[in-house]
Amino acid sequence: MAKALELRNITKRYPLVLANDRISLDVNWGEVLAIVGENGAGKSTLMKIVYGLVKPDQGEILVDGQPTVITGPKDAIAKGIGMVHQHFMLVEPFTVLENVILGSEPGSRAQIDLARARAEVDALNKELGFNLDLEAKIEDLAVGLQQRVEILKAIYRKAKILILDEPTAVLTPQEAEELFEFLRKFVQQGNAAIFISHKLAEVVRVSDRTTVIRDGKVVGTVNTKDTNVEQLARMMVGREVILTVNKTPKTPGEVMLEVEGLVAQSHNPKHSLKGISFQVRAGEVVGIAGVEGNGQTELVEAITGLRPYQGTIRYGGQELPQRARAVREWGLSHIPEDRNQRGLVLDFSTRENSILGDHYRKPYTALGFQESDDIERHARQVVENFDVRPRSTELAGRRYSGGNAQKIIVGRELSRDPKVLIAAQPTRGVDIGAIEFIHEQIVAARDKGLAVLLVSADLNEVRSLSDRILVMFEGQIMGELKAEEATEERLGLLMAGIKA
Repeated sequence: MAKALELRNITKRYPLVLANDRISLDVNWGEVLAIVGENGAGKSTLMKIVYGLVKPDQGEILVDGQPTVITGPKDAIAKGIGMVHQHFMLVEPFTVLENVILGSEPGSRAQIDLARARAEVDALNKELGFNLDLEAKIEDLAVGLQQRVEILKAIYRKAKILILDEPTAVLTPQEAEELFEFLRKFVQQGNAAIFISHKLAEVVRVSDRTTVIRDGKVVGTVNTKDTNVEQLARMMVGREVILTVNKTPKTPGEVMLEVEGLVAQSHNPKHSLKGISFQVRAGEVVGIAGVEGNGQTELVEAITGLRPYQGTIRYGGQELPQRARAVREWGLSHIPEDRNQRGLVLDFSTRENSILGDHYRKPYTALGFQESDDIERHARQVVENFDVRPRSTELAGRRYSGGNAQKIIVGRELSRDPKVLIAAQPTRGVDIGAIEFIHEQIVAARDKGLAVLLVSADLNEVRSLSDRILVMFEGQIMGELKAEEATEERLGLLMAGIKA
């Protein structure tokens, strides 16, 4: 029987980067193939080639055994290939029905046959068990339902091969389980699916085979039932990786950060903060869990002086000023959720990035002049102590991998000797090896007596690092759990806005 999809020697070069190096892999009808690899390994580039968003420099694609040239998404769709992107491609003011049929409207150019479209989409909606309200606007739907719209859109276009790029990043555990159930049924009907994820435990649960990519090359393909998370991690990184966080119980000290009645506005009312209150003590990690887009960004921006708010934020018992520079000077460090936008100046050198935010203060500046020796000495310490590779103080920020760029930020923020650390998505887009290192640094900071507020969309990260966990939903704290009480089920319900 012909393969659903076969890639032969796919190669894609960019300036200074060989993204895909003669990659060959195949997907069978009736199976879920997982593709895993570190950030920057070439997974997304490869899938963009399959979907026609990127043109390969060489190689061959076969669909159902037939050589195929895919020059754009229309070609991919015509061949039965659908893709659900990590960042949804939906028009928010449009309804579910309008999004599903957009670009594939039945009827003539002069008039869309909406009755026929509604009947077809409604039948498919019921067949898949998605229970979507076809007249609901996308902007009013939770992200889990928005993902269903993306899948419905692909299957409406007759997709038989479905590519899902990091599909559980925005889902509660219950929503992720529903997605896995859909995938199992989808392939049992004779279709094929490609599942791209960095969550290895999910890969082991949902896939039939797993292909590992490292540095643009296929390291190997294994039957998933014959492997485990540890082996896959070893294949991805090329060495043993400690996947568990070694954290001993600690007794928290005085309250260092106190948030009381915090209200802050956002462009989307669902993201606005609605009277949030909590405390973080010295020597503890308080985790904020929740599906992204429920006010976490607004909370971090308010605390760090980047967003105006009503309410009170206290540091060591004193009310914090609402200015970002003053917040840093008082003793708060901030690992921002977007390292490229707020963490680094990409054209600055490592040396310059290592003092960002403190560049105007002693010992880096005196009498209006920068002290180059002190800056170089500090940058060298950050590079060495936080294992930044390559060991350069001259390299521009944009030249580092995601993991090493993040290490520069973590090193800079912890080297300031802060009393409070706000860590927002500290391992987003970071490879497994760097995740291991960053987790160790956060635990070490907590053990030194720092009060750490951890905001992460990765539930395993929150559960592993936190002493207490708060769950956010639509700008409110839904509940608080001790780390040992925080099962996936309990957290998932709170993340969905269900308290009981």
